Amino acid sequence: MFIGEYHHSIDEKGRIIIPAKFREELGNSFIVTRGLENCLFVYSNVSWDKICNKLNSLPFTKKDARVFNRFFMSGATGVELDKQGRINLPSPLIDYAKLEKECVVIGTGDRLEVWSQEAWDEFFNSNKECMSDIAENLFQESVDL
Repeated sequence: MFIGEYHHSIDEKGRIIIPAKFREELGNSFIVTRGLENCLFVYSNVSWDKICNKLNSLPFTKKDARVFNRFFMSGATGVELDKQGRINLPSPLIDYAKLEKECVVIGTGDRLEVWSQEAWDEFFNSNKECMSDIAENLFQESVDL
């Protein structure tokens, strides 16, 4: 399970460090794709296979399924860790997530997310006040958090 928040920078060649804590679970090669809210999603190959199976089960006759598949799959790329624990992100993904210098890598359970520092701060600050309402809406039953 991926958890935590780590701050790193992306260099001029599009390389970013993957926190050491996550490398073993990810393996030496894994998948990066466009995420939602202008971040990148990072999946281990095992998790990626599960996502692909779910996406392949969606009916291609549904427009939303086709649109999401195109968005999600066309951005996907396989990456490999270098000896310093970095990956090289392709420029379309860097542009999509507006990664410039300071970045945030967060664990969200089954995946990592890579955010620009600015986008992460904006997301976090705009949502932190409503977390109790969101939790109440998501967990109708009594759940100990």
